[in-house]
Amino acid sequence: MAASDKSVDDSLYPIAVLIDELKNEDVQLRLNSIKKLSTIALALGEERTRSELIPFLTETIYDEDEVLLALADQLGNFTSENSNIETILYNQITLIVSVAGLVGGAEFAMYLIPPLESLATVEETVVRDKAVESLRTVAAEHSAQDLEIHVVPTLQRLVSGDWFTSRTSACGLFSVCYPRVTQPVKAELRANFRKLCQDETPMVRRAAANKLGEFAKVVETEYLKSDLIPNFVQLAQDDQDSVRLLAVEACVSIAQLLPQDDVEHLVLPTLRQCASDSSWRVRYMVAEKFVDLQKAVGPEITRVDLVPAFQYLLKDAEAEVRAAVATKVKDFCANLDKANQVQIILSSILPYVRDLVSDPNPHVKSALASVIMGLSPMLGAYQTVEQLLPLFLIQLKDECPEVRLNIISNLDCVNDVIGIQQLSQSLLPAIVELAEDSKWRVRLAIIEYMPALAGQLGQEFFDQKLRGLCMGWLNDHVYAIREAATLNMKKLVEQFGAPWAEQAIIPMILVMSRNKNYLHRMTCLFCLNVLAEVCGTDITTKLLLPTVLLLAADPVANVRFNVAKTLQKISPFLEASVIDSQVKPTLDKLNADTDVDVKHFAAQAIAGIAAEMELNVFRTAVPPCMGAKIEAAMDSKLIVEPPPMEPIEDDILKEMNGKAAAEAAEPPKVEMEC
Repeated sequence: MAASDKSVDDSLYPIAVLIDELKNEDVQLRLNSIKKLSTIALALGEERTRSELIPFLTETIYDEDEVLLALADQLGNFTSENSNIETILYNQITLIVSVAGLVGGAEFAMYLIPPLESLATVEETVVRDKAVESLRTVAAEHSAQDLEIHVVPTLQRLVSGDWFTSRTSACGLFSVCYPRVTQPVKAELRANFRKLCQDETPMVRRAAANKLGEFAKVVETEYLKSDLIPNFVQLAQDDQDSVRLLAVEACVSIAQLLPQDDVEHLVLPTLRQCASDSSWRVRYMVAEKFVDLQKAVGPEITRVDLVPAFQYLLKDAEAEVRAAVATKVKDFCANLDKANQVQIILSSILPYVRDLVSDPNPHVKSALASVIMGLSPMLGAYQTVEQLLPLFLIQLKDECPEVRLNIISNLDCVNDVIGIQQLSQSLLPAIVELAEDSKWRVRLAIIEYMPALAGQLGQEFFDQKLRGLCMGWLNDHVYAIREAATLNMKKLVEQFGAPWAEQAIIPMILVMSRNKNYLHRMTCLFCLNVLAEVCGTDITTKLLLPTVLLLAADPVANVRFNVAKTLQKISPFLEASVIDSQVKPTLDKLNADTDVDVKHFAAQAIAGIAAEMELNVFRTAVPPCMGAKIEAAMDSKLIVEPPPMEPIEDDILKEMNGKAAAEAAEPPKVEMEC
């Protein structure tokens, strides 16, 4: 019996340590213990968790912000019913604890409210938000009766709190309590929310405005019009612009809930006021939410009221507002009434768009360029040529590279409507300027669009005008550009076919293998890696492989070990006889190289090729019905461990040991970007 008691005591000793750490002066120790609350609660049991642990946490609630945040996160998960010991151990590692019935299940969820209520009043915003989130989770566990007994009084205490922090937290609980309480309590909750909307503290009014749309979704329509709409109007006229801009978000939710007639009389006056607000931040929010508002109010109100508001924003004095609304031009026009869509675009939208094309702010022009091409399918071929094509040509000559890039990246919209030939001559100067831009990220962006451009412009135009650009990128001084140019070659071959590659680009790539700069020789290898995947066995054997084998004797070790890696990558596209007669002897020679890196990658390539060939023999000899599990085992052989590496010598030691003069004269192995 004594031995059994001793065993129990020993098993509870770590729990006692964790509990002691909750009281420790060291913040990190307290934080670690908080994160293991689920383990403590599970060891104490449901009864002791309710009677001892939760009251202890409530009494010692004032702590460092990081500790309180962890506590709020943990308490929100104490009522979960779906967990076990394995889940606890896993969640201790990931810090996401969801444990089973730590306070006895949903019927005891009210025990978690006091500590969470205290956490919801602290000064740190992140802690309060997490506490409110956990309170919402706990409230969902309550029955309707328990909700009125335990959660609603908590909400009322928060609403009447002396400090603004409790009142801001209260705003997040109305929407979870309201649907499940009786009518008298609902009336009281609406009155409390109105009180928060009229609070003297801007932070409280801001929190109320932020939750107004969420609360409106659960309130009955009659009370929405009688109680919440006046609150909405009042918040939209608040003297703080941070409150008014949040009221714009609520406007979308309210408009979705009301009939069209009510929207016109109750919501639109406030929306017009917000669209012309003195604060640019409020107007910016209207611009951001404009398409959502358009969908909420319907096509008729859009035609009569929102089109003028949209025009007003397009000529706003603030560039940030114009840029925001410019990004909405395509979506706004797409949601117009189809019967009047073209007429409204031509008469009411395009005149303002023309002004934005020459806007003095580059961000506005770039924002417009990202969407203006999307108007082509709506207007059709004739109007695109007459109205939009002149604007596209102006933007293709814009001094801002982002504007030109955005036009080029959306050419597919125009190509589907009028074809790209009418733009081709204007495109070329813009593409050349972007390809040679001093900012490498601009060059990278145009490379990524090149395959799509090549498909739209056609092979002949590409060979005449753009092929030289693509080859030039392979010699760029920035590695990211060279890497993207290599992948671009593969995509171009997929677009135009292997015969085109054999005639047009492979000869130019093979010339790079004789370049004096070792970086260009390595780029040649990288190109051969990816081209083998799309060129087929014949071209790989006849054209690509001889160059790879030639570079095996390169004086730079970086090039030689990349030869080994290349031979392994292209081996699936070579016949077995070629591998035996040409690839393996070269790899054997590299495996005896004086450089340890070359030996390492050569050994890795030899093992990988052997495993691949063994797998191919297996696939040929074994019927499919017998091979599923065996093939999986064979596949695992492809993941080979290279032989143990010798310590890699420092570059200086290599030079001191008499490394070849040619290699010593080259840059170090680690490639540096400019």
